[in-house]
Amino acid sequence: MSASPYAVITADSHAGASINTYREYLDKKHQALFDEWRGSYRNPQKKHIGSKKHKNWDDEARLSDMDQEGVAAEVIFPNTVPPFFRTSALISGNPSEEDFPLQLEGMRAHNRWLLDFQNQHPERRAGIGLVYLNDIDEAIEDVEWIATNGLKGGILLPQVPPDDTGHILPLYSPEYDRFWAACQDHDVVINQHGGTGSPDYGAYPIALPIRVQELMFFSTRSYGHLLLSGVFDRFPKLKYIITEAGCAWVPERLAELDRVWNMVRAGALGELQFDQDAVSPEPPSFYAKRNCWYGASAASPREIADRDAVGVERICWGSDYPHYEGTYPHTRKSLRYTFHDIDEPDVRMMLGENTARLYGFDLDELRSIVERIGPTPEQVATPLPEEEVPRDVMTMAFRC
Repeated sequence: MSASPYAVITADSHAGASINTYREYLDKKHQALFDEWRGSYRNPQKKHIGSKKHKNWDDEARLSDMDQEGVAAEVIFPNTVPPFFRTSALISGNPSEEDFPLQLEGMRAHNRWLLDFQNQHPERRAGIGLVYLNDIDEAIEDVEWIATNGLKGGILLPQVPPDDTGHILPLYSPEYDRFWAACQDHDVVINQHGGTGSPDYGAYPIALPIRVQELMFFSTRSYGHLLLSGVFDRFPKLKYIITEAGCAWVPERLAELDRVWNMVRAGALGELQFDQDAVSPEPPSFYAKRNCWYGASAASPREIADRDAVGVERICWGSDYPHYEGTYPHTRKSLRYTFHDIDEPDVRMMLGENTARLYGFDLDELRSIVERIGPTPEQVATPLPEEEVPRDVMTMAFRC
């Protein structure tokens, strides 16, 4: 067993500026509009955010937590409310046609702030820039800005719920090909995040529980759309990762997608006639092995049991910091719980090396930090006694 600590890189953390800070990242015209908007805005998530709100932007607190948890670097998704949004950019969904012009400015303000936040510690951070698909030309412009300015995390690709397709094209539409070409040409990682993509369930008390029950389906729905429709065949260098949706579902989903692909290539299923050229030339599993990664946030032993079938070199561990359902402040225990009986080379890949390769972290630059804070293979290989398993926590990391 090696004495060298693990380079732990979370492929799933969240950050954002305070609402007032975002004002500095708008031009004068939109600062005036921001002042009008800010006067009437009230955060609907205030109770949930609680006392940890500052960890979205407090550099000192954030780095202290990372060091305590043994996390050397992080990939950063959005978390707070940009100008002109009603709620967090991550869960707000696609803007309406009416809201799009102002939310585009608010989204770009977040990207400018995130670049500054990333560049405070560029060896430890990779920020994911926001794009929206309401206007493909604007989306391409944002891809170019993100790549040119060096947001290392790439882009957050919106899901397109079934009730959004009236004003936003589904992701399998060939009209996006120039967008995919821009992503490929600029070598940006395409990220999607769990918890997104659900339709509007209406204003019923049961709507939110039903949404939660169906969350996994809608969170991973785009995965099949992209694989079946030939996007990765036409653009073979694209890099796509779906994060905070686990990875235990992958083998069964790929088998299902391959079955559908075989039916279509055969030309018919019963009385259903297919256009054989509608699907990709190779089966979806072919492209998944080449183009797809999985951000297995707060991974439990159950989640990575089929890691060889998923592809151990494609799994990226995540902490989901600073969310209540993340591993903080029990990250070191969660690593022991999940990874204690896994071969060291596989642990190294899933805890950091895969994420470093995908997002371009320099492990040599991180070496001194890793040596100072990283958990050792011996520590991680020590099973967590039952009496030390955290209770009454929201994270799924300690599932059996």
